[in-house]
Amino acid sequence: METHFVWREEYRIGVDVIDKEHQRLFKIINKLFAFKEEENTSQWACQEGIKFFKGHAIKHFEDEEAYMKSINYEAFEQHKRIHKGFRENTLPALEQELKQADYSPEAVEHFLGVCAGWLAGHTLTEDLAIAGKHPVGKLTNLLPDEELTAIKKIVIQLVFDMFHLESHLISDSYRGEKFGNGIYYRLVYESKKDKKKQEIILVFEEKLLINTVGKIMGIQIKKLDNMLLHAVRYVARQFVARIMEYFPTENFYDLKSENFLSYEQFKNIFEKENPHVSLLFDTGSGYFSYCASAPYLLKSNIGKSIEADNAINEVKNYLLEREAQKAASKPKILVVDDSVTMRQHMNELLKEDYDITFAESGVAAIRNISLNKPDWVLLDYEMPVCDGRQTLEMLRSEKAFAGLPVIFLTGRNDPESVKNVRSLKPAGYLLKYLQPAEIKENIDAFFKRQKP
Repeated sequence: METHFVWREEYRIGVDVIDKEHQRLFKIINKLFAFKEEENTSQWACQEGIKFFKGHAIKHFEDEEAYMKSINYEAFEQHKRIHKGFRENTLPALEQELKQADYSPEAVEHFLGVCAGWLAGHTLTEDLAIAGKHPVGKLTNLLPDEELTAIKKIVIQLVFDMFHLESHLISDSYRGEKFGNGIYYRLVYESKKDKKKQEIILVFEEKLLINTVGKIMGIQIKKLDNMLLHAVRYVARQFVARIMEYFPTENFYDLKSENFLSYEQFKNIFEKENPHVSLLFDTGSGYFSYCASAPYLLKSNIGKSIEADNAINEVKNYLLEREAQKAASKPKILVVDDSVTMRQHMNELLKEDYDITFAESGVAAIRNISLNKPDWVLLDYEMPVCDGRQTLEMLRSEKAFAGLPVIFLTGRNDPESVKNVRSLKPAGYLLKYLQPAEIKENIDAFFKRQKP
């Protein structure tokens, strides 16, 4: 896999000393990528290249801090802390790992992924702000609704600034529905002053990461790998730090832990308590969600935190587990019914052989289908506000869902009801009062007939 970190003119901020150093850092990273691709490259060459990168990064921090101070940059102290963390914690931990692993391919890959992610995020967020191209205006005395509106605008602006993607808000009450091949990344911050915590969960559709961070790194792949996921961690960190800058606080928040979650772990947070903020965006290149959760949710069992000494294994294992889950994936069925009892009943009946999701209304069904793209829909006929026929009518009016197989699962068996939906071409019509084994047998038969 050839990787080439791509310098773009939009990264230029107009401060000569900073722009030159950025270009130099890009060139050094690319040399290190080249060393990694050459099997016969000596360990010494890799060591020297890494020392060179470290030296230039530290000198770059000094130049940036001097410039920020000279212009009385408002977020100087916060950026100084970010620099200090990378210089005094991240780089030394990576160097130690390289030495202990004797510059193994995995350790070098980890080093390059982290440094590439840091440099991408640093260039796309921090330095543009320093140059005044995207100044941070502190948002004070906001009511909860106003704060939510502000976060929406900030996220949309940041996604555009970083990746030139025109995103739009799909929902400001995202319920944790699965979309595409999701990556669920959790960050927990703690203030030194009073130990208050903030928890942020970012959800990315896999193809979005490949089309953004992967594109910046020049990686020509169709799925995530270890190095790209390490890079994503550091771009995401700086994305969140940038959002935090907009909201005034007496506390500085330090990152205390991070995890990649399975979908089940992520969904568990939503089942316990809705996050304070749960926004879902469509970027045109994939979906993205920004969620801020209550501190007491941190007690949930969500896996081991990624630390300096386990990052390689944790990321590698996360990717392996995702691949295993894909390989063992079951056909997806959406059950649409306003009855909690019926939804639970269908879950127990089908969960062993199918991946089941639920919607309690026609509107919720449309939303779930847009995000999760089920293979089949089991649709109740009688529901308030928007009944089964109206729901199917909406689906058939959308080109993307016109051929989606929909089976009515209903208590209505009068000829008029059946006749009313025949023109919408449902795949079947099942009655709720059938024996569970008979319902399951019919659904299995539908799937078998559908297979190529």
